[in-house]
Amino acid sequence: MRQTLFVLLALLSAPAANAQVTTNIYWTEQTSLPASQVIYYKPEKKLAWPDFKGQPVPAGLVAAITMSGFGYTASVKRQGNKGEINIGVYCYFSKEKSWVRQGRTTSYILNHEQYHFDISYIAACLFAQRLRSATITTGNINSIVPRIYKECCDIMNKMQDEYDGQTKNGQLKDIQDKWNIQLTDKLAELTK
Repeated sequence: MRQTLFVLLALLSAPAANAQVTTNIYWTEQTSLPASQVIYYKPEKKLAWPDFKGQPVPAGLVAAITMSGFGYTASVKRQGNKGEINIGVYCYFSKEKSWVRQGRTTSYILNHEQYHFDISYIAACLFAQRLRSATITTGNINSIVPRIYKECCDIMNKMQDEYDGQTKNGQLKDIQDKWNIQLTDKLAELTK
């Protein structure tokens, strides 16, 4: 499962006449999320069961839930006729909202949950890629960045739903194996 977060800071929307604007898209862990409650995505760091600190819902058959998503911070700086747009992208796992049922802490289930976090990262990378391809100005930042963010969140949510739906929450091992290969290949492309 997933959660998305939208953070937009101190944007100046009035265009500057003849301004030279540079845009910087970068990965960040400097967010408003409480550091003790999240894990920021790092390709080399995999989730472990102690990271799942939330309380399972009383009813249901689901073994575990991963709450992850991505967000961004943005700022505009101006000095004379020069401007700088800075957009920090992050992908996170919520420790407090992710949980596992007692007796269900298998490596197979953990692997399934890790791929939920990986899907969030794939969507975050797509978001950063689309931002880099867009023409972002001080005049359109308040419309174009949220639009791209929503599009990428929609893609992430659809992929999360397809992943759980097709694998029956990881219960169909042959379909899970196919997703494992597909997602591992996509992650390898992104971390080259």
